[in-house]
Amino acid sequence: MKSVTMARIYIKEGDKVQGHNLMQEIFHLLHSDQKVHGVTVFRGIAGFGSHGEVHADDLLRLTVHLPLVIEFYDDPEVVAAVLPRIQQMVPGGHIVSWSAQCGA
Repeated sequence: MKSVTMARIYIKEGDKVQGHNLMQEIFHLLHSDQKVHGVTVFRGIAGFGSHGEVHADDLLRLTVHLPLVIEFYDDPEVVAAVLPRIQQMVPGGHIVSWSAQCGA
């Protein structure tokens, strides 16, 4: 077993950072710049955050900003190095991380 750090980032479709799509910017950072292991992006069908605003895919909503979850893992040192860069892009309280074991 190998110790890794898991990280999960909660954002919405359409979120921007400096005029660019936030999900794409984070994905590019993790894939091309940092080359971390095991990146997956999940699209939710509904969700709400601390303000209670519901984001859901239904016919009554004209604009849909469905929830996205970006999850990745790597050696603790790699995650510790990349998280500050992601924290500059994402609102506070939208990133969680924890230690995990990765089997061979």
